[in-house]
Amino acid sequence: MTEANVALPSMRVSYEAGALNEDSLAGTWHEQLRLWFDEAVSAELVEPNAMVLATADPEGFPSSRTVLCKGFDERGVVFFTNYTSNKSHDLKTTRVAAATFPWLGLQRQVNVRGEVEKVSSSETAEYWAERPRGSQLGAWASPQSRVVNGREALENSLNGIERRFGEAEKVPVPPHWGGWRIRPDFVEFWQGRPDRLHDRLRFRRTDDTWTVERLAP
Repeated sequence: MTEANVALPSMRVSYEAGALNEDSLAGTWHEQLRLWFDEAVSAELVEPNAMVLATADPEGFPSSRTVLCKGFDERGVVFFTNYTSNKSHDLKTTRVAAATFPWLGLQRQVNVRGEVEKVSSSETAEYWAERPRGSQLGAWASPQSRVVNGREALENSLNGIERRFGEAEKVPVPPHWGGWRIRPDFVEFWQGRPDRLHDRLRFRRTDDTWTVERLAP
């Protein structure tokens, strides 16, 4: 075993940054998420809107990747991507997903799970208009998740897209690009505690009613 591997069993941190109690929890999951998200921003965590998105293909093989949350409210959590990507193929087939906000700097995480739906074209257009032009062109140029013949192929594709739109004031939304919303049935708020007795409070939806439950760590 290498020296790094020898050290792994002894690597641990005592989580003592805070606590999470039922009487301090916000009334809804999205209000609690907003409180914690704002605290993650104030703490200057790197990309606090980053979340690990988990999907599965029709055979049940899971995949995970980091995406950026671009909005959340009582309807759910939203991110944007290429609709021809592997993740979108999974979502179109299974219609479910899970996501985790890994706020390690605050010894916290939030786990979201539920059915998915595409956001409206107007929501996609509104967000698209806020993206930098380079990101807009990149969305047109990249055949996301497909095999490409080297970096040069991507750069050539981008050059072609730049010529295509030239000096146009606005770049239109690609027909293969848009947003997904996770409509949660479960939202768990996890706060690290000493001795691995972590606080885990979960909002669980039954029909139109939400119940708060404490889970054992």
